[in-house]
Amino acid sequence: MKKLLFIILITFISLNYSIAENKIISISEGNKDAKVKIIVYESLTCGACAEFHKTIYPEIKKDFIDTGLANIEFRNFPLNMAALNASKIAHCKNDGDSDILHFLYKNQRKWVKGDTIDEANKNLKNLMANENFNIDFESCIKNKLVEDYILEDRIKGVKKFEINATPTLVIDNKKLKDPFNYKKIKKTLEKLI
Repeated sequence: MKKLLFIILITFISLNYSIAENKIISISEGNKDAKVKIIVYESLTCGACAEFHKTIYPEIKKDFIDTGLANIEFRNFPLNMAALNASKIAHCKNDGDSDILHFLYKNQRKWVKGDTIDEANKNLKNLMANENFNIDFESCIKNKLVEDYILEDRIKGVKKFEINATPTLVIDNKKLKDPFNYKKIKKTLEKLI
């Protein structure tokens, strides 16, 4: 009986260890314990999302993220297969770091082109090959665990916040109407601090 319990216990520990090992870490920046939580739902092929990263995000980062007042989490809301595959690349290292995500937005015009998903993947692969991110492109694209995580992000966004467009900002669980009005974003954040 003790032997059976021991085997069950070891099996249970092994299963829990393997589940914990396979946990996907969200891409975020800032103080994890910050009072204010910002979520941005975005698609890597979305031109407006790239513009958000270029114009609005740096202001939020400077005023609230870098100062430790807020934490921002970049959630996945892929609008097509190219965006899904790019999200897999952004999450490939599973370290929560945002460098690849920002790189993909900054260089969006270099890889979001072509008429087929194969062309978009080829452009993305070529872009990543010229950088020093140390990822295995093919393994990242085929990673089912990461794919499920990304799609679950999208499903949860629709269910919890009724997300239907990108980019969408959610500040302390309240959806903001205009993600391009920095004055309004700043005012909302200042009220919460």
